[in-house]
Amino acid sequence: MPPLPEPRPRQLSLGPLETEILEIIWSLGTATVKEIHDRILADPDRELAYTSVTTVLRRLSEKGWLVCDKQDRAFVWRSIVSREEAQIHQAHDRLHRFLAVGNPDVVAAFADSLDAASLNQLEAIAQRVKAARQKREEA
Repeated sequence: MPPLPEPRPRQLSLGPLETEILEIIWSLGTATVKEIHDRILADPDRELAYTSVTTVLRRLSEKGWLVCDKQDRAFVWRSIVSREEAQIHQAHDRLHRFLAVGNPDVVAAFADSLDAASLNQLEAIAQRVKAARQKREEA
């Protein structure tokens, strides 16, 4: 099994506005505060202060999701974690929290509620885990 991608954000949990802003940056590649603010305000039913966008960008930077580069006279924000890497980290975190329940009955109840496609996916995952364990034991 390949290792988790690096870098890993210091904090994985994101609020709705943080997620929205991160999605905007992922779609644009890089963005200024103004570009992000304009995208959000493109919805006529939205109101959001320019300074709120700046605050959220700073928080995302502190959480390890973004960096800010100075280009000419503008500050440009970019993600240091791709959308795909974020999905891997978040799925890994959710799985660990789920398994931390530690009660086999809870896990079994979850498994009982899965449809056939999900069961096939779990079986494929179990096969990969088994192969990874065997590979580690052989090394």
